[in-house]
Amino acid sequence: MVDTPGKVTLWGIEVFLAVAEEQSISAAARRLGASPSAVSQQLSNLEAALGAGLVDRSARPLRTTPAGALFLRRARAILNEATEARVELAMADLSRLTRVNLGVIEDFDADVTPRLLAGIAGNLSHTRFLLETGASHRLMAKLEARALDLVVAADLGDAQPDWAEVHPLLVEPFIVAMPKGAGEVNAAIRSMPFVQYTERHFMGRQIAAHLAREGVTFEHRFELDSYHAIMAMVAEGAGWTILTPLGYLRAGRFRDQAEVHPLPFAPLERRIQLSARRGVFQDLPERVAGQLRALLADLIVGPAKARMPWLGERLRVL
Repeated sequence: MVDTPGKVTLWGIEVFLAVAEEQSISAAARRLGASPSAVSQQLSNLEAALGAGLVDRSARPLRTTPAGALFLRRARAILNEATEARVELAMADLSRLTRVNLGVIEDFDADVTPRLLAGIAGNLSHTRFLLETGASHRLMAKLEARALDLVVAADLGDAQPDWAEVHPLLVEPFIVAMPKGAGEVNAAIRSMPFVQYTERHFMGRQIAAHLAREGVTFEHRFELDSYHAIMAMVAEGAGWTILTPLGYLRAGRFRDQAEVHPLPFAPLERRIQLSARRGVFQDLPERVAGQLRALLADLIVGPAKARMPWLGERLRVL
């Protein structure tokens, strides 16, 4: 990418937006597929062109200056317009689409996402794909801000905005995971600490709200945001947890040291869906959703039911 000091460029604006959102030069570089030095230089070029410092580089994490906060809204608007123009030019022929920004929850990153990317890349041979994984609420916020084009995430339970089209993919129940040989479920979960999925994420808040509705309280000393870390603690006998079949399968190295059961109180489930901006990508979201359903049936639902036949139709592709 050629540096252009003294000029405001779309690339410079995109770099500034990434730095402002990630609050880190290195994280912005990873997101953009560029080197930290290139990101830093583009940011300096933009600041020089605008005649104002946009980011306080001495702060940790980085934060925007008052001028940067003022410019941030304009930067988002400029990139939104550029995205709309790019998509409109490609609408007549999606094979001409140059880039698709895809957001996917981390639950799928080991098995489903690589095969999905390989499948859609075969149909869009001239398209560059940017993949971002993360929590559902963060991915949906980036879809609304047009930083992402397609998002595979949990249904957050909010009313669907007018601008979104939604394609249901999967429904899965929450289950109990506890150390192998811990005994009867109700007795085990009353005698052991509860290893809680963090309430900073929607899934953790969903679990906490359900327990509150049921009037159920447990001793919990641990609140973690990693399936692997949670399942490692369960496998070591440090406690028990509530998670989904996807989370249990994802922490594969600990599965044989734990056992899973249905919730011993009212059931709880979550839905996974694909969301996109309505009408922008023609039938691409629907086609991607179709590929995802086939992959989920093969890679998730089949293996999960083979291991946990009691799941029945509570785990199913939609």
